[in-house]
Amino acid sequence: MCFSGAMTAISTKALMEQLRLKYQQKPWTETLKLVHFCMDKPLQRLDGNAPGGPLVSCMEKIQRTLNAKSLFSVMNRLESLSKQKGLNAHVSPSGTSCYITSNMFYIEVQLEKNGNVVYVKLAHLGEAPVVCDDLLQHLRMKNYDAFGKILEDLSNLYQIPGDSEMKAKGYLALQALEKDLYSMFLLDRTQDVNRVTEVLHGKVGHLVPRTGGAPMNIEFYISPYQVLEAELRPGSQVCGTKTVVTLEGTDMLYKLPLSPLLVDSQAGEDGNPVFLPLTDELSMDLPAFFVLKFHAPIPMSSSSIEEIQSLTGIQITGSKLAPLYELIVQSTLKEKFSEDLSTHKSCFIVSLPDCPKHCYFINKGSEEADLAGALVSKIPFSHPKCVPGVIEILRHQLAYNSLISSCVSEKHINEDDSELLYFEVVPHKNTSFSVFFLHPVKENLACVIIDVITSREVQCRLHLNPQDPTLNSSDDFIARAVKRCMSVPVVMRAIFRNAAKVKADSETQDMEVDMTQKPEPPCQQVMDSNSPEESLSVAGQQDWVVTDKPSTTDSPKENLSTAKLETLGDNTGKSNPPVSTETLGRVEESNSTASTEAIMTDE
Repeated sequence: MCFSGAMTAISTKALMEQLRLKYQQKPWTETLKLVHFCMDKPLQRLDGNAPGGPLVSCMEKIQRTLNAKSLFSVMNRLESLSKQKGLNAHVSPSGTSCYITSNMFYIEVQLEKNGNVVYVKLAHLGEAPVVCDDLLQHLRMKNYDAFGKILEDLSNLYQIPGDSEMKAKGYLALQALEKDLYSMFLLDRTQDVNRVTEVLHGKVGHLVPRTGGAPMNIEFYISPYQVLEAELRPGSQVCGTKTVVTLEGTDMLYKLPLSPLLVDSQAGEDGNPVFLPLTDELSMDLPAFFVLKFHAPIPMSSSSIEEIQSLTGIQITGSKLAPLYELIVQSTLKEKFSEDLSTHKSCFIVSLPDCPKHCYFINKGSEEADLAGALVSKIPFSHPKCVPGVIEILRHQLAYNSLISSCVSEKHINEDDSELLYFEVVPHKNTSFSVFFLHPVKENLACVIIDVITSREVQCRLHLNPQDPTLNSSDDFIARAVKRCMSVPVVMRAIFRNAAKVKADSETQDMEVDMTQKPEPPCQQVMDSNSPEESLSVAGQQDWVVTDKPSTTDSPKENLSTAKLETLGDNTGKSNPPVSTETLGRVEESNSTASTEAIMTDE
């Protein structure tokens, strides 16, 4: 063994000496050519400990660092990048055009003598080339990583078993699906509908068709808190949760449509789209299925996963079952705070303006029954009619997830602070949970049960000890507050402020009237004295975009500041107006293309 190791060391040393002597007399230009030749070779992903691994990693860093400016350097970079993605690259005789090709598509990149990109065209098999503005912008900005990602996406469109003819049929099926989805998108669309309304209420959300190298994507959920944040930043546009529509190969055969199935642009009697039967003339058995792919895995309950599988008829594979709340906490920490997924913290400190800090203990439950869930990265399906139902289930799940994630923060160190307000979030079956807390006046426990019926309907119930004083927050008030902000801490602060108003007014009245006055009715019997005037409109019950009415007092109308955004929910439709001092306006559905404006109102 020692002898073999010594021979290996000697051989390596001798080899390096031979290389040094060989290139000692070579001019520098030939050395440059050799380096470029090596960089043009397709780079295989090697393990860092494997021979050549560090060299490959170093070459990749050099390619990312080089700022290609000249015609030669840009061409070299395009050729090298193409080969890394398993594609072929050819330079025209004039030296100003580069063709990136595969058996199913090609990309033409036209450059000037100084290396500037003139245009980029893409052509699929049997189609005429079309100009791709997204690819053009990536190359002009030297964003080769994004350009390479699009090359990967284009190649993945044809990663199904079979020959070129089979791959071409798969592409036809994807085109047919995209046409049907776009027709459904236009089905109930009006000219003056805004994007937020499409996201929350459209059959397939807000759909952006496939253009060039970018696949079709669907934006299907956005929280009301995100909408308000966008309103506070003029010119900004909030981005909701999206999914990409694409095709994937599989070991099993699925009957996929090869032409659009939507009958016409009008829905049936039940309001749902009408599709042609999936006959042999309109479909074909292919080793592939359609998928809705997410940018980040979505925590979904086992019941939601089963509901989707029943709708599509295809099994969702991937992640193992785990406590749903643990998955929601981990995903929230990774998305918002870039924390390690291995964290198992369950106690979080949430800070709100003009309020003691909240401490939320999230009871993660168990893996049993409806308390289990999984991280879902993609949803397979084979018929366009499945998409609206899947989108609605996803909206429902994300609405529930947003409420739980509102209790999660980067501050999860236990604080010894007597001013902390403590809450425990406990999961129930399906999409409901309880928030337990100490009564603000008595030392008994109180509880709010929040049940997310759909993404647009929430039911809430407040439970108190019959002997405890009312908190002046009706079930209807709590439900409206939840729908308007989808934030548990904001809603709980509103409940505590209502209770503080009752306590303060009660103490004032005790000083002015006889102590033998009639006691206040229990919480369950508290009614809104102005309920006809403050009841939500139908549009308000269906839309989460918040607008408030102008002030009826002498105070001027004020735009929401960041602090006011965080205080949303405190002033939401008080259940007892004579006691409250602030209230949010009703939820109104906006039919204009502009985003709705959030305004605070004093009463």
